[in-house]
Amino acid sequence: MENWQRAFVLHTRTYSESSLLVDLFVENVGKITILAKGARRKKSSLKGILQPFTPLIVQYSGHGQIKNLRQVEAISLTLPLVSIWLYSAFYLNELLHRVLVAETEMTTLFDDYLKSIQQLAQQTPAEKVLRFFELALLENLGYHVDFFHCSVTGDEIVESMSYQYQSEKGFISSLMQNSTSFTGKQVLALGHRQFDDEDTLKAAKRFTRMAMKPYVGSKPFKSRELFLKI
Repeated sequence: MENWQRAFVLHTRTYSESSLLVDLFVENVGKITILAKGARRKKSSLKGILQPFTPLIVQYSGHGQIKNLRQVEAISLTLPLVSIWLYSAFYLNELLHRVLVAETEMTTLFDDYLKSIQQLAQQTPAEKVLRFFELALLENLGYHVDFFHCSVTGDEIVESMSYQYQSEKGFISSLMQNSTSFTGKQVLALGHRQFDDEDTLKAAKRFTRMAMKPYVGSKPFKSRELFLKI
């Protein structure tokens, strides 16, 4: 790999006494793992650069599961994230690290991620940012849901009606109203990405939790534990 690529650090872990294994989210490539030799040495500048939320450009080589880092530069300062916005950004990293298949390109997802952490750095309401990104991630994973029609009858979603969501199928009109049902207004809000009130925002969170479950499994997110400490 000869060209410079834009990238962000998703996760790091120690490798031997002096090196790091770093999972990167790379534009036009997806998630890769690189070996950063000597990054743990006291005089190495790499450890300070290979940090989450620092916009990077990287060069690496190799054809196996683990690439060798050749060069890396920070192209700007680490994005200024604090409090709930920082925890939200860690959640995005943990989500990508868990869901992405190595070296699977997702054309628009890198830009979606960059936009999301920039919004979090600007202290845009975190719940909105997270829901937008989760929906973008689902689309990139090929998870397509029709938010405008009943999946059984094909009829248009009606704001005043109630719907049940069935995984991989979509929304089905229902007379039941319980914790797993959605109003037509909430379904349409998902389709239009318009989360202008607490009700539609909570409904969006319920939907993304349901839709993401096959991808993320049941293992708790470490980043969610940070929210509980606020």
